[in-house]
Amino acid sequence: MKREIIKIDEEKCNGCGNCIPNCHEGALQIVDGKARLISDLMCDGLGACIGHCPMDAIKLEEREAEPYDEVIVIKEMIQKGKNTVIAHLKHLKDHNEHTFIKQAMEFLTEKKEKLPFDLNEIVINVFENNSNNSQNTNSCGGGCPGSKSIELKPIFNKSVNTNTQSELRQWPVQMHLINPNASYYKNSDILIAADCTAYSMGDFHTKLLKGKSLAIACPKLDRGQDVYEDKIVKLINESTVNTITVAIMEVPCCGGLIRLVQNAVRKAKRKVPVKFIRISVEGKILNEEWI
Repeated sequence: MKREIIKIDEEKCNGCGNCIPNCHEGALQIVDGKARLISDLMCDGLGACIGHCPMDAIKLEEREAEPYDEVIVIKEMIQKGKNTVIAHLKHLKDHNEHTFIKQAMEFLTEKKEKLPFDLNEIVINVFENNSNNSQNTNSCGGGCPGSKSIELKPIFNKSVNTNTQSELRQWPVQMHLINPNASYYKNSDILIAADCTAYSMGDFHTKLLKGKSLAIACPKLDRGQDVYEDKIVKLINESTVNTITVAIMEVPCCGGLIRLVQNAVRKAKRKVPVKFIRISVEGKILNEEWI
């Protein structure tokens, strides 16, 4: 069966990583300084990543892609090097694709003597070592951490007044819906927050939102993010916002929101201070800095 699937021109790719948070399936990673399609299995062929590549290095092509053949895929991974093979196998492992892992390892074992790397290194990195290894994946390596299931145990403080007043100053708040020329953005301090931040951080309103206008977005799942960049440029140039605070979660895919704001700041005619705040999945501020 033929279907559309992405193809990356590695000569054009500069490794910027803009495509990573816009691959909804977690099928892309940066390995050895290049964007790689780690598994055909997870590519839905919608091409959500294409419009975010500044080098025009990603295209859709129609080719045979079903039934999925792990042997064909692992042959291609071998040509791209050890780190790509490791990332591919970790990706399969984190998605519980045990049958495909078995097929890949059987093929690698059969071709062990002809491999351009030591098979033992693959085994150690994928199956025996759960820590971050020396290879640079610089992305949602081996299954996106943003999709990992984690059970949290909240700590309740009975002394805190739970009837905290909302600090929201306007409506709407979603980036696709906001009007950058609205009066509440004029000369304001603006908070651009990843969707999940308000759910993870119990004191989001008092610590982050108070005194600020708001726009929210999801750098991983939202479509048409080029519109977001244009709106931020207008907020800077036309609404003359004073400062921009960008709040994101600690998961790698959330970093796309920082890059989006930085791109807009570079395009804008005015200079505006930007503060970056990173929040843990438990709702704690991990770090904040002016960038």
